[in-house]
Amino acid sequence: MTRPRSLRLRLFLAGLASVVVALAAAMAGLSLLFERHAERQLARELAAVTEGLAAQLDLASPGGAWVLAAPPGDPRYDRPLSGFYWQVSRLEDAAPVLQSRSLWDATLALPPAAGTEGALVQLVDPGGALLLAVRRDVIMPARLGDERLVILAARDAAELAEAGAGFRRDLLPFLTVIAALLLAAFATQLAVGLAPLGAVRQRLAAIRSGREARLGEAGFPTEILPLARELDELLAHRERDITAARARAGDLAHGLKTPIQVLLAEAGRLEIAGQVEAAAAVGDAAEAMRRHVERELARARRAGRAPGERAEPRRVAERLVTVLSRTAVGARLRWEVGGPPGAAAAIHEDDLAEALGALMENAARFAASAVRVEVWEEGAAVAVAVMDDGPGLAATDHAEALRRGGRLDEAGPGTGLGLPIAREIVEGAGGSLRLGPTVPGAMTVALVLPVAIIRVAGSGRVDGTLTPDAGRASAVAGQDRRTQQGTPP
Repeated sequence: MTRPRSLRLRLFLAGLASVVVALAAAMAGLSLLFERHAERQLARELAAVTEGLAAQLDLASPGGAWVLAAPPGDPRYDRPLSGFYWQVSRLEDAAPVLQSRSLWDATLALPPAAGTEGALVQLVDPGGALLLAVRRDVIMPARLGDERLVILAARDAAELAEAGAGFRRDLLPFLTVIAALLLAAFATQLAVGLAPLGAVRQRLAAIRSGREARLGEAGFPTEILPLARELDELLAHRERDITAARARAGDLAHGLKTPIQVLLAEAGRLEIAGQVEAAAAVGDAAEAMRRHVERELARARRAGRAPGERAEPRRVAERLVTVLSRTAVGARLRWEVGGPPGAAAAIHEDDLAEALGALMENAARFAASAVRVEVWEEGAAVAVAVMDDGPGLAATDHAEALRRGGRLDEAGPGTGLGLPIAREIVEGAGGSLRLGPTVPGAMTVALVLPVAIIRVAGSGRVDGTLTPDAGRASAVAGQDRRTQQGTPP
């Protein structure tokens, strides 16, 4: 049998079992106390009967038979086999001298005398039923012959058992109500006791979403504080590992940059020497190495993504334009960057530069005269579109373009890793990559990223939620329409 995995369910079941055991013990204990009380009460009543019989004993005549001046007034002593009995016997021969009419023609056996004076003892009635009796030994006065007598008063034990059963029946509804109240109190205790774990979960979710950097200690009870501290230490250790990983990735990039540049220079010398095929082979290999290094560096950065990362797409695009406009391919193009400068996306700036740079390099290779980068806000997201006036891409080719290594233009340079790497980076940050339009003469690639959330220090409040800019969206829509018509962006 599988144990319940829920801590709340486990604790509730344990509490339920505890309540059931406790109330069962309470039922047994109260029943026992009631039975002891009822036995003491019965012993007092039977002792009072024996005392009354002793007071009413007399001789019909000197040396004659014993009689009762006034028998007990309870009519059950006169009804045969009613369960209410009394008997007076001589101590010497245990022969009955008087007895209740309820005994009919039977007699009760005398219990032992030692230790039973005034205490309840068990006897058997004429019908074989169990009786509870009290024995009293008396010595009659001199005028009655100083005779020693034994007086017994007995009742059916079933009466006491029925009283105990009735008590338990009456007690059961009250115990049920108590059980319900205890379970309700226990459920409330569970909710209050486990609430700090819910707070831990909420703060961990805030850390994952970037709204918080640490759990902190505020509001946690003493028992949760060690867990919160250990988790914060783990987060700090992870951030140190991320920093070290980024540093190692940067060292790797710088370490490989020189050998790749050497290979590219060697390819240039081979081409000048007339070895075109060898130069192309070396150049392609060097370019492939560069692309693979970039891909692995991007993957390392994505794996080390820390909470609270933010980047301003427009500023990143402007920095990339400065670099690309100085290259042989980019120098012939007109570069434009538009959009709100304050719009921030929840992505590391290096990751955004990697993804956006791959798109802008692709656009530069295929653009006829101009490339435009437009930034706008889409509710809780920031969109960055790269538009060029190149030949465009049919919808049927989108899947191939996004496939790692997929190339639609085998004649040109490239490894087919640009779009797939950009998509991996963006999806790793929780965003998406969109291709379009689908008509020849235009190409638009858009990155849609979650908006960056700014933590307000010391207040626990989150600011920075971006709202749509209808004017900006309309402007970009117009740019898309112009691109579809084949005009430069």
